[in-house]
Amino acid sequence: MLQQNILSGQELERAISGFMLELGIPAHLRGYQYLRSAVEMCAEDMELVCSVTKLLYPDLAKRYKTTDQKIERAIRNAIEVSWERGNSTLFERLFGYSNASEYSRPTNSEYIAAVADYIRLEYGLV
Repeated sequence: MLQQNILSGQELERAISGFMLELGIPAHLRGYQYLRSAVEMCAEDMELVCSVTKLLYPDLAKRYKTTDQKIERAIRNAIEVSWERGNSTLFERLFGYSNASEYSRPTNSEYIAAVADYIRLEYGLV
């Protein structure tokens, strides 16, 4: 029998934060907080990955009292910083290609989906 490792909200947030720091996203960026919340929401409900611009960004904008566009841009900036400075072997494992390859960085949706999926699988939220 498989034992599921169910996390509380605070433990899930801590796991996501640790993984994002491993990916090279500095915690002082505004997009870090938005991205952490986006990954947490998607890890709990993977349906949101299919509706990033229609559901996820507006929900985050309400939560943080800002606009969808600012959420999207801040997340994109955090991903760009991570992609330039982050752990290339971890990117290769997560996305199938590294930041040193000819591929451009993943989109916001791809990045959120990959990290949320990793968290779901790693911590038994499936």
